[in-house]
Amino acid sequence: MSPARQAGREASPPTFTSREFRAALGMFATGVTIVTCRGENGELVGLTANSFNSVSLDPPLVLWSLSRNASSMPVLAAGCHYAINVLAADQQALAERFATRGVDRWAGVAFTEGAQGAPLLTGAVATFECFNRSQYAEGDHVIFVGQVERCSHNPDASPLLYHGGRFYTEHPI
Repeated sequence: MSPARQAGREASPPTFTSREFRAALGMFATGVTIVTCRGENGELVGLTANSFNSVSLDPPLVLWSLSRNASSMPVLAAGCHYAINVLAADQQALAERFATRGVDRWAGVAFTEGAQGAPLLTGAVATFECFNRSQYAEGDHVIFVGQVERCSHNPDASPLLYHGGRFYTEHPI
């Protein structure tokens, strides 16, 4: 429990709507990832996420979050391993497909199998193969902390970026 909560203090209620909050969050430019895993029955699971962040170098930890209501939650919450694929600038269509419900997200998608079975998307700027170390339920999301067991990157590739509800490619200053 936080020191403020221990002292009996609570956060003030928000002075904004959910739509205003989402719009303000959208002003933080992020990279775009697709989190992938293989379920116990062998099914491929994948979803677009831009809530990705480093946590620690020693041990190597990363985090990402997923809505509690996501259809992929049961598989990801129960799985031991997943991969985080950082998308390249030419993978916008893939990001959109893996963010869409009711489509075959894996049709025609090129990937290799990671050491623990999680799909590694061909052409990704970077991949992180993670042990599902811990999960924290907060609000309407679950925060996943992964311990990175393997990673790779392509230093010559440009990343796909997301800002204000639109995709961008990098343009160095």
